[in-house]
Amino acid sequence: MTTHTAPTRTAPRRTAPTRTAPRRTAPRRTAVLALAAALPMILLAGCSSAAEESTEGKTIELSVLDYYTDEPSHSNMEKRLTACAADVDATIDHQSVPSPQLNAKILQQISTKTLPDILMVNNPDLPQFAETGALRPLTELDVDTSAFYPSVLEVGKYKDELYGLAPNVNSLALFYNKTMLDEAGVAVPTTWDELGAAAATLTQGDRYGFAYSAASGTEGTWTFIPFLWSNGGSQLELDAPEAIEALDFYTGLARDGYVSKSVVNWSQADAKDQFTSGLAAMMINGPWQIPSLEETEGLEWGSTTIPVPAAGDTPIAPLGGELWTVPVTTPDREARAASVIECLNGPENQLETALTNNTVPSNESVAQELIAQAPLMESIVETVSTANSLTSDSGLKWNDVNAALSAAIQAAVTGQQTPEEALKTAQSTVGE
Repeated sequence: MTTHTAPTRTAPRRTAPTRTAPRRTAPRRTAVLALAAALPMILLAGCSSAAEESTEGKTIELSVLDYYTDEPSHSNMEKRLTACAADVDATIDHQSVPSPQLNAKILQQISTKTLPDILMVNNPDLPQFAETGALRPLTELDVDTSAFYPSVLEVGKYKDELYGLAPNVNSLALFYNKTMLDEAGVAVPTTWDELGAAAATLTQGDRYGFAYSAASGTEGTWTFIPFLWSNGGSQLELDAPEAIEALDFYTGLARDGYVSKSVVNWSQADAKDQFTSGLAAMMINGPWQIPSLEETEGLEWGSTTIPVPAAGDTPIAPLGGELWTVPVTTPDREARAASVIECLNGPENQLETALTNNTVPSNESVAQELIAQAPLMESIVETVSTANSLTSDSGLKWNDVNAALSAAIQAAVTGQQTPEEALKTAQSTVGE
């Protein structure tokens, strides 16, 4: 590859000018959330249609709902579920619905008291379902969680009660093109100043130094949150100095020309495509992109934890992954369902899933075994150890925060508002 001679520039932190922000009306809540808010208190008990007669000592069928509709994911999960159920004298009725339909399906089942025995939920959605009382705390079912990362256990908690377990999780990292950095004499950045300087140096011709998703919705918001949290910011205090400084740095890279302003339309897959095609030297993305990176001919890449504001700061990224929960049914059905979930979270299942899906085992010792077998996952494993649940500081307000923060990111990238204006607008939408 041709050696690029790049100018050395720094990217100082910026102080956003003050302008009056236009008023915006709050985004409308989705129909799913409206239904959740309307669920009557009578649903807080007896949320399953499971037979009330005793099932002890009998072979029973446990119903399962998840969103693994694609193959081989559906078949692989069914095999694991069936094997785990056999240990407690049970069979499995495994149903999957497309991911966008899962929440509405769950809420409909809560309202009709037809929840399955075992329910998978996406971790940001746990609070709204636990709030209804439809889920049994796993702490009441003697599920062993002693080997889990504390950060992973927090993802499954609501009001300090553990409701869900994730066998495997994922997060975000900084991916970089080794060849491009070497040719430009750029070290792998670890701080914001280093990231800004590297992005400036690596921006050459039609190549940008850095890429990320700033698309409307969760993908764009999720990608920014490590910068917010690592700077001490909160999703419920979006107009605080820590949040403004984080957004100013993050979107300033686009305003300065080191990141394409087209990121407002890019998904994480689009950012990956820019990286693999050589049009971006670095990117923020997740381990689900590793197969594509490995298949790209001639691409020499590496990954590291997302740069932090200053040397010595702790990177704090959001955790992704699905949680397995036990809806309220009968004591025997709940006990067997909990055993199945404990089995799904066993070391062997965790490692097999991690190697297949490029995820991180929730068991700390198993995660270290993953690094031994898949060294490319080391930066993600390191990130998981200090990561937080996406709703850790927003709780039931996550959907409002997601919409407001997403709009703020896009407004700041495109220059429609300063970061300070955009976040003040966002905070007025989220409220106290």
